[in-house]
Amino acid sequence: MSLFELTLQDLRTGLDRREFSSAEATRAFLDRIAATDPQLNAFITVCAEQALAEAAAADRRLAAGDAAPLTGIPLAMKDIFNTAGVRTTCASKILADYVSPYDATAFARVKAQGAVLLGKVNMDEFAMGSSNENSAFGAVRNPWDTACVPGGSSGGSAACVAARQAPAALGTDTGGSIRQPAAHCGVVGLKPTYGRVSRFGVIAYASSLDQVGPVTIDVRDCALLLQAIAGHDPLDSTSVDTPVPDYAAALRTGLEGVRIGLPKEYFGEGLDTDVRRAVEQAVATCRDLGAEIREVSLPHTGYAVACYYLIATAEASSNLARYDSVRFGHRTAAAGNLIETYSRSRDEGFGAEVKRRIMLGTYALSSGYYDAYYLKAQKVRTLIRQDFLDAFETVDVILGPVAPTPAFRLNEKTADPLQMYLSDIFTIPVNLAGTCALSLPCGFSGSGLPIGLQLIGKPFAESDLLHVAYAFEQATEWHKRRAAI
Repeated sequence: MSLFELTLQDLRTGLDRREFSSAEATRAFLDRIAATDPQLNAFITVCAEQALAEAAAADRRLAAGDAAPLTGIPLAMKDIFNTAGVRTTCASKILADYVSPYDATAFARVKAQGAVLLGKVNMDEFAMGSSNENSAFGAVRNPWDTACVPGGSSGGSAACVAARQAPAALGTDTGGSIRQPAAHCGVVGLKPTYGRVSRFGVIAYASSLDQVGPVTIDVRDCALLLQAIAGHDPLDSTSVDTPVPDYAAALRTGLEGVRIGLPKEYFGEGLDTDVRRAVEQAVATCRDLGAEIREVSLPHTGYAVACYYLIATAEASSNLARYDSVRFGHRTAAAGNLIETYSRSRDEGFGAEVKRRIMLGTYALSSGYYDAYYLKAQKVRTLIRQDFLDAFETVDVILGPVAPTPAFRLNEKTADPLQMYLSDIFTIPVNLAGTCALSLPCGFSGSGLPIGLQLIGKPFAESDLLHVAYAFEQATEWHKRRAAI
């Protein structure tokens, strides 16, 4: 087996046993990127020279017996994380040449454990999208079928892991941006509870919704990477100071005594036949493993997309106001005064979808419309959160599809934003509720595209998700299939 095919855990074992060096593993992944990225466009920046230097330093630490859980292991980072000395573009022209003077906390934590940065991966501009077609650096393609999207906005994170360009990556999830691409690319993606992982140094889209999480080959790797990044951060006022459990201890087979809820609203009209079949088979597997299956209701699900696209765009309007072309970022060469400098720089720097969301959010916050739109959306958000809390009175985990369809074809939905937004109908409610959810492979469509299973847990109950996911994974073979690229 080639080194680039190894999981995080396999790499950790091999490095500890001196079966190979970090430099050898890093070179294998860099060669894999060079061979496959012309087809995928998953990377915006490849840090080849820096990665090999970091790998050499990791090998010295390993030789000295000074190893942390991630020492010597190559990782990729979504290009939304600030990385000192390496440009952070957020896949936008407005930040095309921006180099941060500091590291995001999540990146700083994996770096402190000795991880090697392979590079920064592609995404929808400012994390606004469900297909990774909104990037100023071009669309990412799905490793299972390069005519299809990988999902978004963390499409580069999911595609690079699925193509074995990296053993794992960090992404962000605002309305499904880790789980949906993980489902479309046949990998594992976890959206932790809001406040479980620091957002400090992550370029903001919608501050009350954004959350950092891992994208990995399997569930064990997911637990390992979550362990590295979880925990309180005094630099993030939304970070919750609550103990971080041993996530590896949650990886148990068998589901005896686990109550799994099936939300009836997630199995109605619009659900693709292949997706429905795969999820129903997953339910049967969980039942065979000893789980008790119950029907639950999340009655306000139908309002989630509208609610999200008011709250998220309003927060985006505020967050993206900082891009004024004066302090950092793109500055127009054709302006006669300050107002023209602002407007032309933003017009040239932002893509169409970002402009659309800024305008929607500005309108929702404007005088005379705030109460009718933004305030009402916040009230509906409370109802959606209460739906989940009520359901968790009778079940431990909620199970359903990640997306209504497998990955769709490139350009299929770009002309119809509403259809694109509906791609996240099953993932958005989790972000509005602030709880945790995980996607893992559960089957394939008739055309050979991966299908994802979504597990939703109580706030700060990531261990429960990892338990159920690991038990399902060990009882099935879906995670062992590889994209042919």
